[in-house]
Amino acid sequence: MTTVNFKDVMELGFPKHTARSIIKQAKIQLVNRGLTLYTNNHIGTVPREIVEEILGIQFPIKKEGI
Repeated sequence: MTTVNFKDVMELGFPKHTARSIIKQAKIQLVNRGLTLYTNNHIGTVPREIVEEILGIQFPIKKEGI
């Protein structure tokens, strides 16, 4: 499972506040699905798939180690 934070969302071109709001919305959806771990305010990363679901786009694939 790949996770993303607000900085990753900002790399897609979203402003800082909007990126943070998207992560917050993702956490709310995860809690509604029964993953109560995400009620913790200190968790700032969420699964990439939930953010892609919210935005309706896919993150570009990053090649690591090159």
